[in-house]
Amino acid sequence: QVQLVESGGGLVQAGGSLRLSCAASGRTFSVFYVTGWFRQAAGKDREFVAVTSWNGGITQYADSVKGRFTIPRDNSKNTVYLQMNSLKPEDTAVYYCAVSGSVAAMTSGSVISWGQGTQVTVSS
Repeated sequence: QVQLVESGGGLVQAGGSLRLSCAASGRTFSVFYVTGWFRQAAGKDREFVAVTSWNGGITQYADSVKGRFTIPRDNSKNTVYLQMNSLKPEDTAVYYCAVSGSVAAMTSGSVISWGQGTQVTVSS
């Protein structure tokens, strides 16, 4: 089993940027096909944000973040990132890192392991 720990959340003004990190321990990321990010705003369901394959060759994004977020990874550090630019107040949520067996599984919410989450707050 892989353990995931997110970091990098915080308070930022609209239009600003943040980079979240997801560090893995236990089994390394390369064992799993995909790693991704979800978010959950207060009072709302958890939603898919982005996913990357183990070598970064395949990425997919939610329509709401396309062109603003990217999901780079560094397997030598067992770390996946979520680079968030042009942030909007509606991006405010707890962001969760996750691993899954495929892109389809990830985007449908079928996740093998979750991190504990990190809060991102975007002020207007």
